[in-house]
Amino acid sequence: MLLAVDVGNTQTHVGAFAGAELIGDWRLATRGDSTADELALAIAGSLDFRDLDRGSVEGLILSTVVPRLAPEYERLCSHHIEVPFLPVGPAARTGMPILIDNPHELGSDRLVNAVASYDRVGGRCLSVDFGTSINVDAVSADGEYLGGVIAPGLEISIDALSSRAAKLPRFQLARPEQAIGRNTQTALQSGFAYGFAGLVDGVVARMREELGEDATVIATGGMATTIAPLCETIDEVDPHLTLTGLRLIWERNR
Repeated sequence: MLLAVDVGNTQTHVGAFAGAELIGDWRLATRGDSTADELALAIAGSLDFRDLDRGSVEGLILSTVVPRLAPEYERLCSHHIEVPFLPVGPAARTGMPILIDNPHELGSDRLVNAVASYDRVGGRCLSVDFGTSINVDAVSADGEYLGGVIAPGLEISIDALSSRAAKLPRFQLARPEQAIGRNTQTALQSGFAYGFAGLVDGVVARMREELGEDATVIATGGMATTIAPLCETIDEVDPHLTLTGLRLIWERNR
């Protein structure tokens, strides 16, 4: 069993694979000060809860946007579960040329999504990740990472608005029944849902002009199921896209 771990700024998504099959996945709150011991307890507890055999773990592959946690996951592997550890970074073989000015500044989560999207489509594609930020990443017909767009995410935008506007309440984002809100909460829900859907459609349309109109667009991330149905440019939603990309990179490094 392979453990694939995607550490985001807000949440950590963990998947367990048996071969190519995802047999379980769960989300944990990301804490930047977590120790290897705490991570071991959290992951072991999740495996037990899902009745998965901890002793069958063959390795762990990590993508993280929180650099401080990388050595803690490495210690988790060496001290607790005693399995090989592979961080996605410059030394990892991804099978994807990176054609940007400085490949070392590319976030591992963006690269992993690009790898998974191209493996799924086999041609021009864009991955849209609805996370702490909204990342849209482009892959050429030949499987080259070309670059992308980074925009503010929904949750941090909601936090910013509620903290700066005293009369606007914190609200739960949901798909609105109509565009015209009848009260403050539904007006906020409509503004964020349709506003960010428009942002994604506008960005994707411009990127398709440069990449090719036939580029397939795949969405992932925690907010994808809420926003993607309101978008006109998204072709597919895959909540496990990043985990799949991690599995593919693991296989390419064996």
